[in-house]
Amino acid sequence: MTRIIAGELGGRRLAVPGGRTTRPTSDRTREALFSSLEATHDLTSGPFLDLYAGSGAVALEALSRGAPSAVLVESARPALAVIERNVRDLGLGARATVVAGRVDAVAARLDGLGAATVFADPPYGDDAGELAALLDRLVGAGAVAPGAVVVVERDRRDPWRWPTSIEALRDRRYGETTLWYGSPL
Repeated sequence: MTRIIAGELGGRRLAVPGGRTTRPTSDRTREALFSSLEATHDLTSGPFLDLYAGSGAVALEALSRGAPSAVLVESARPALAVIERNVRDLGLGARATVVAGRVDAVAARLDGLGAATVFADPPYGDDAGELAALLDRLVGAGAVAPGAVVVVERDRRDPWRWPTSIEALRDRRYGETTLWYGSPL
């Protein structure tokens, strides 16, 4: 069972896509992510951008904890249906925008967003260089605000290097998952 951990919607259950194509961020990892973010960053300072949104659990958690709005990008049709259901069931339609499509294909639609917080959780094993190039492009196009926090979730065995436009802040490992934190220069 996946649920919202804290905030105004704490305890509410979330639907998750069936099968193995979507790997929701575990409750434990989400709790650690948001504890870390809230200790160093103001979630209420601007939009939350969730790339590779899956069930939408991370962005919906951000909304529950005070993010003013969220943009959720997802390409898998079953996951999109689940995200839309979760947004509707939680009554977050006015604050959540769901964007259907591959992240690299819809990136131009994010220009100027000014996201204060970005979470990227691509399928484990995806090319890290492609994600780094995408993040670099999003920073350059104003999709990511100066001073934002960017978090990348990867399998602990998958290598990660930030693009030159993002400064590494820290990383934390939770079982098989590593969260990498950075901020645009």
